[in-house]
Amino acid sequence: MAIAVVPEQTVVNEAVELLLKHMDPARVARLLSAWQVGKGDYLTLRDELFARESVDTLFEKVLEFEKMRGVDAAPGEGKQPLRQMQ
Repeated sequence: MAIAVVPEQTVVNEAVELLLKHMDPARVARLLSAWQVGKGDYLTLRDELFARESVDTLFEKVLEFEKMRGVDAAPGEGKQPLRQMQ
């Protein structure tokens, strides 16, 4: 099985687009400046953020978020689920 690896810059661009859709541009700028390479300890932050989470609980939160956004279960109708956005 082949796995397509998306370039890092593509992932960054998609993330910034998503942030700008849901956040004020000034807040996005502040967040991006806080995420400078070499600053902070991502592994510690990750452990703190997801200490009580599992794949199942995160999946349920994604489904709940998509329901809140009005994502239809049927593909091609309404908003597209986040897990299918490209």
